Amino acid sequence: MSRYDDEHGRDAGRTFAALPPARGRAFARSWWGRAWLRALEDAALEAAAVRSGRRLARAGGVGAVTVRPGRVTAVVRDPEGAAHRADVLLPRLSDEEWARFADLAVRQAGHMAALLEQELPPHLLEDAAVAGIDLLPGLGDLDPACDCGAWDHCGHTAALCHQVARLLDEDPFLLLLVRGRDKDAFLAELHVRGTAEPSGVTPPAAGVDAAEAWAAAGILPPPPELPGLPVAPGAPPSFATGVPAAPGVDPAALEHLAGRTAVEAYRLLAAALRGETRAGADLTAAQDAVRLACGPAPAAVTERLAMGSGRGHDGLVTAVRAWRTGGAAALAVLDEDREVEGVALARARAALEAAWEADERPVFHRSGNRWTVPEEGVQLRLGREGRWWPYRDEGGRWVPAGGGDPDPATALASARLEGEVPAPQAP
Repeated sequence: MSRYDDEHGRDAGRTFAALPPARGRAFARSWWGRAWLRALEDAALEAAAVRSGRRLARAGGVGAVTVRPGRVTAVVRDPEGAAHRADVLLPRLSDEEWARFADLAVRQAGHMAALLEQELPPHLLEDAAVAGIDLLPGLGDLDPACDCGAWDHCGHTAALCHQVARLLDEDPFLLLLVRGRDKDAFLAELHVRGTAEPSGVTPPAAGVDAAEAWAAAGILPPPPELPGLPVAPGAPPSFATGVPAAPGVDPAALEHLAGRTAVEAYRLLAAALRGETRAGADLTAAQDAVRLACGPAPAAVTERLAMGSGRGHDGLVTAVRAWRTGGAAALAVLDEDREVEGVALARARAALEAAWEADERPVFHRSGNRWTVPEEGVQLRLGREGRWWPYRDEGGRWVPAGGGDPDPATALASARLEGEVPAPQAP
C-alpha cells in the first residue's frame, strides 16, 4: 500500500463543516498552521495559484473538509460557481516512525502531561523533527490532485490548503490524523507504553461522528429521500409473553401506552411533513391521561386513567369527548369557568350581535365565558383563543357538541343538531 493511500487504512477520518469567509483575518495564527502554508508555497510552481486559492478560501469557496490518514478532501467552488473536488495527499508515517514518536513523547514527562491534557506541545514536534520524524509537511509533501485537470497545485488545492491551516489553528492533532494516527488511538498507544500493565487497555472503537458525516454533504453521496406518511399508525408489540410480569409492571397498561404512543408519533410525523414547526403544547399528566383514554383500553386501565386524571369515570367520558373535538384547547374550555371582561367581552358581544339578524338572535344568559340558551338546552363557551365551542345539555350535564369556530352562529348550529356528535362509548 502506498504511503499516500488511505482507502483501506485502519484509522477513521473526520469531516468539518464549511467555515465562514475569512475576510479581514490571517489564515494561520499558529506556527503549525503557518508551517503548513509554507509547505504549500514551497511546493506550488506558480505563485498565482497560491494567491488564487487564498482568494477562494477567503471568500468562503471551500466546502466541508474531510481529513483522513494521508489525504484531505473538499469541494471547492470557483467564483463562477463551478464545483471541483480537490485533494491534497501527504505521506503517512510508517509504524516504525510512529513507535519512535511515541517513545519520544513518553520519555519526556512534560510532553506526556501535555498530551494527556489534550494539548500537542510544539517542542515535541521539534524533537521529533530532530529525530527524523516529520509531522509537519516539508518540501514536496503536499501532493495535489484536482478534477479541474491541473497537474500542479491549482487555485482549488491551494484554497483547500488555506482552509486546512485554519483547522490546524483550532486542532493541531489533525497533523497526527493526516500522517496516519487518530488522536484517541495515539493517546491510547501512549497509555499502553506508559503503564506497567498495558494489557487491559482497549483502544477506542473507530468511527465517524454522525454530525461530522452529515457535514460532508458536498463529498459524500446524498442521503435517501424521507419516506412518506404511512397509511396508518403502526401496531404495538404484544406483551402477552406468558412470562410473569416484573413487580409494578402492568402488561395491559404498557401495551395500551405503546399503542397510544404510536398514534401520537403518527400525528407528529404528519404535522412535520406538513411543515408545522410546533405540533402541539406540552401536556400535564392529567391532560395526557385524557389523551391516553381516547383509545380502547381494558377496564382496569380506564380506571387507572380516570383516577390519574382526577375526573372519575363519568368525568373522563366527557373529557374524552372534548379531546376528540379539539385536543388540549377543547379540554381547557371544558374545565374553565372564567370571567370575560374589558376588550375581550366587547369583542364577544360584537361577534354575537353580528352573527344573527336582530329578530333571529337567541336569548342568551351569560355566566363568565358561557352563553346559554336555557329553552333549547344549548350553550356557547368562549375559549381563550377567541373561538366559540358548542355544548349541549344531555341528562343535566353539559357535554361538548363539536369543534371550536370563530363564528358563534356556526358553533351554535352544531350544538342544535341532534346526532352531530355521536354519544361516546366509555373510554
